[in-house]
Amino acid sequence: MTKDAVENVVIVGSGPAAWTAALYAARARLSPLVVEGAPSREMIPGGQLMFTTEVENYPGFPDGVTGQLLMERMKAQAVRFDTRVLTDDIVTVETSGRPFVLRTAGGDELRSRSVVIATGARANWLGLEHEQRLAQSGGGVSACAVCDGALPAFREKVLAVVGGGDSAMEEATYLTKFARKVVIIHRRDEFRASTIMTEKALQDPKIDVAWNTVVTDVLGDDFITGLRLQDTISGEERELEVGGLFLAIGHTPNTAFLRNTVELDEDGYIVTARSWRTETSVPGIFAAGDVMDPYYRQAVTAAGTGCMAALEAERWLAHGGAAARAEASPAASTS
Repeated sequence: MTKDAVENVVIVGSGPAAWTAALYAARARLSPLVVEGAPSREMIPGGQLMFTTEVENYPGFPDGVTGQLLMERMKAQAVRFDTRVLTDDIVTVETSGRPFVLRTAGGDELRSRSVVIATGARANWLGLEHEQRLAQSGGGVSACAVCDGALPAFREKVLAVVGGGDSAMEEATYLTKFARKVVIIHRRDEFRASTIMTEKALQDPKIDVAWNTVVTDVLGDDFITGLRLQDTISGEERELEVGGLFLAIGHTPNTAFLRNTVELDEDGYIVTARSWRTETSVPGIFAAGDVMDPYYRQAVTAAGTGCMAALEAERWLAHGGAAARAEASPAASTS
């Protein structure tokens, strides 16, 4: 990169959506620059899959693959086609003029004719020490039942789901396919979930509910063995033996740096201008992956929208977007 370079496309993020967008953009000879993010306590380059030990539902890996290896291979494939990578965070995106101006936490200023936002969403956790330790080590704590619930480690076990919304009901119902019993732990005496989802869960003979209850500790050394629970009314504590814990208390999209830039919904997810398209409220800025998808939140769907965003960016540039694409490619040095 040089100081005065104008990129054709800057891709912000480093999960399946970002690397797929980079792959497609690179093969279209757009010489993409990926700003993959800097490691922090909450997120690391590669996104949520970096905390997933085994991925069994990504096509092309019949024996499964670790989340870390999957992201490593996606990145390597994009880099093979001359994708350039910057390890930093984007803190602001200026859209008042063209090209767009993106500023990094490290003080760099990037200018680009188009932008793909693929910063993902982070799962909400309880914030307990052992919860985080076991989640990051593959010790039976997860924030995605659809991703992990079918793993052999959870078969015929008593599994716990924390939450009270539709997501919690969906996760609990899904887990009944594999678990001996599922216990929904909810801090109130009624669910926030829709009536139909609540009824479906409560009528399932394999689902029990621990009302007015919170988790105060997660037990187990290498793998979860139980939970310490507290009654929110009486304060009484007890232990519950479980073989897995699934958090279903929502996700937070990584869009704080986009406030007053593109349209966001009430939960902070990017709103796309048209269904089945990735362009945002600002022409030339596209969104892919969990940052614009609060419903599916799967690696394969994120990768699909990354492909879509790259194709849309390529077509937008080819049809004169941002005063048309420059003949000369941006600097080809790798950072």
